[in-house]
Amino acid sequence: MGRNLQTGERLRPVDLARGHGLSTQAVRNYEEAGILPAAARTPHGYRTYTSLHAAALRAFLALVPGHGHRTAASIMRAVNEGTDEEAFRLVDESHAQLLDDRRTLQAVETALRDLAPATASERDAAAGGRAAGPAPGGTFIGPLAGKLGIRPATLRTWERAGLVRPRRDPHTGYRVYDEADVRDARLTHQLRRGGYLLEQIAPLIAQVRAAGGLEPLEAALGDWHRRLSARGRAMLTGAAELEAYLRARG
Repeated sequence: MGRNLQTGERLRPVDLARGHGLSTQAVRNYEEAGILPAAARTPHGYRTYTSLHAAALRAFLALVPGHGHRTAASIMRAVNEGTDEEAFRLVDESHAQLLDDRRTLQAVETALRDLAPATASERDAAAGGRAAGPAPGGTFIGPLAGKLGIRPATLRTWERAGLVRPRRDPHTGYRVYDEADVRDARLTHQLRRGGYLLEQIAPLIAQVRAAGGLEPLEAALGDWHRRLSARGRAMLTGAAELEAYLRARG
């Protein structure tokens, strides 16, 4: 145990737990997981902690909101094992993920801005008669591909990737794209033009479906912004406490 562990006031597990609104079992679990340095033991085998353990606990609890429990635990283990570079790499990965999430949000916002509402002629074509085309409110693969300026094979590729989910006409077996499918195809087309891969687009389409369409998703974008900002600020708080812990370790 380093010299810093031997200095400062001795704390019982209950002292450390109460100071952070935790149970003593949680404190013991954190120590066993390597999130806290190993505690000293009294002659009777009781754990004793110091101000260094309190700093480690503060750092961990501050890291969790921005990095998540698993990454925060890995960062603390790396520091306690003396592999600071690994801890910094994990911090960098979280920041890179946050930046990627911001870019994803920007891509969705750009795609929504570029996604012009369907024209009256497009809506009329999508609602063709029963005898000459799909059921009202649907369109076939050829007309949809033509409107998007892509090949039908591209739509079939998007279908295999789960980006569009056309139903089959019970009489002809042809693919029929309803209004939601057309929306997903148009959004996918915009994102593909922006350079996004199909595997990157899939979660965005899932967001649109979960929101119930583009308009509800637009309303959710503000909340998305707030959550990313809160995560970024939490990372700053975590970085400050981690730096304090690194200084305390000497």
